[in-house]
Amino acid sequence: MAREQPKPDQVGRRPYGPRPLGALVPRLTRPVFHRISPAAAQVMADWAGIVGPLLASVSTPRRLAGSTLTITCSGPVAIELQHYADQLIERINIHLGSPTVRALRFVQTALPAPHPAAPPAPVSSAAAAAAESAVSALPQGELREALAALGRAVLAGDPPRGKASTA
Repeated sequence: MAREQPKPDQVGRRPYGPRPLGALVPRLTRPVFHRISPAAAQVMADWAGIVGPLLASVSTPRRLAGSTLTITCSGPVAIELQHYADQLIERINIHLGSPTVRALRFVQTALPAPHPAAPPAPVSSAAAAAAESAVSALPQGELREALAALGRAVLAGDPPRGKASTA
């Protein structure tokens, strides 16, 4: 009578004894890696280190299917990334340690809305009066209004808010 060959995860296993930990790992990781590959997870986690903080702020890797990496970004950035595609593929593959990515696919999306500016701090009546008295000798006009606004901002502890600063 021929003996049955043991399954790979049962090699050296006693009928009711403990299993080697290495035998359990494939069964646990298979469902997770079926959804997202380890290479894709590593690219998504290390994206800023691969492409740099400037491009990472306007682009995001979405999925790695086969050997094609899908990246979402805005329209102008997609054009720029297309020009750097060969260099990006090389950087990604160097980061992964093997030639995993062979092509890039760009999906254009809208940029996220900028964060609204914080409202100005309330100006006390004493600070407003002090700023107005400091510019009272100036003639009416844009310069006086700008200097009064600057005085109120300085006395309130906020940076001045205006059209443009000349430094």
